[in-house]
Amino acid sequence: MDIKLPQSIETYFRAANAHDSQSLADCFTEEAVVHDEGKVYRGLAAIKEWNETTSKKYALTLEVISATQENGETVVTAQASGNFEGSPAAIDFYFVVTNQKITALRCG
Repeated sequence: MDIKLPQSIETYFRAANAHDSQSLADCFTEEAVVHDEGKVYRGLAAIKEWNETTSKKYALTLEVISATQENGETVVTAQASGNFEGSPAAIDFYFVVTNQKITALRCG
């Protein structure tokens, strides 16, 4: 990745592309929250399950295009490719990172 991101976010994208749900979940705090496709996932077990389900459903791969800081969030735009209508598509990921761990993620 050419774009400098916090380590936990870099690891998130590597794990997502490797379809490694455990490594992806390890990027988050115990009480982290993910908002995706109108649903909310709270805690590491729910986040791991969300990633496993999403990975199988969409066979998703993500290529980081850009990253900015806005209102305390790291906003990463990634080119998403997979088994979904409109693929490939640019998707924004809104991360909140505290003490090197992701505490919140909103996709969309």
